[in-house]
Amino acid sequence: MTEEHTTEELLAGLGEQLRAQRLRMNLTLDELARSAGLSINAVRRLESGEGATLASFVSVLKVLRRDDWLATLQPAVTINPLSMLKAREPRQRAYKPRRTKPD
Repeated sequence: MTEEHTTEELLAGLGEQLRAQRLRMNLTLDELARSAGLSINAVRRLESGEGATLASFVSVLKVLRRDDWLATLQPAVTINPLSMLKAREPRQRAYKPRRTKPD
């Protein structure tokens, strides 16, 4: 059974991961904010789990070289059902349903 998390818990977890990555890269809040084109408060809110805009989140991920995380949200489409339907040959004739013989 999977464990349910609140939105606040998920935001806090993401913030902790962002902060840990920033520290691994030896960046200060100011350096990260300047590189991402954001204010220090915007980065601080992201790291504390208070939320921010999606654009801010993506900007920070790019600076932290973690924009690959976004790829996990959008899996590659390998089969397009609509193109499969279009690729089918059109029917050439109609058939009446077969009647079964009573035994």
